[in-house]
Amino acid sequence: MPWNTDPGLFLGEVEPEGRPLWSIEAPVPDGETWVPLRQLLGELGDDQLKAAVRAIELASWRNQHRFCGVCGTPTRQRETEFAFECPRCDTEFWPRVTPAVIMLIHRGDEVLLARHARSPGPVYSCVAGFVEAGETLEEAVVREIDEEVGVRVGKPFYLGSQAWPFPHALMAAFLVPWASGDPVPDGHEILDARWFRRETLPQLPPGISIARRLIREFFQDPEI
Repeated sequence: MPWNTDPGLFLGEVEPEGRPLWSIEAPVPDGETWVPLRQLLGELGDDQLKAAVRAIELASWRNQHRFCGVCGTPTRQRETEFAFECPRCDTEFWPRVTPAVIMLIHRGDEVLLARHARSPGPVYSCVAGFVEAGETLEEAVVREIDEEVGVRVGKPFYLGSQAWPFPHALMAAFLVPWASGDPVPDGHEILDARWFRRETLPQLPPGISIARRLIREFFQDPEI
């Protein structure tokens, strides 16, 4: 099956039936309104979210690589894989995945949660940030925590990962023990940061997010 049938993108096959799954870019129908994916996070199942994430990231990749970034020549998409190639200089363009880290800092029976400037309403979540060139994931964890909330931490413990299409991140999640210092929000990305116990948890991110999983894992409570 070709991967580059326009205007849709073949995303793969749905198991166990092997039915083809496509994403299609279309104008908004009259009288209807598109809902941003972020607003649907609490309503989607795991399979639905995975398909939506894949569709959004591939559509963004295709729209951003219609021309070669080296010589400006119109690119062509390969028929058998997700890649663009330049017919003039042979440069290849693959879907972009940006590594990021997200971490739950814990101290005794408390966790440090932050209110992000871009978060809707009074939602508190984990500290997170993108990995910089030349950094390891663990180095990014320590740097982002220092920059955003100003505390010192111990050795990060890797928990898992999640694809996050805002815009095209792969979030690596860590549990991190607090070592010293009081939380001081940077005032730019982080507006507030506080310690919370299980019984005082604030409004949290959607249950399907890996931030929520970190909090559930720490408290060993599937009801969170």
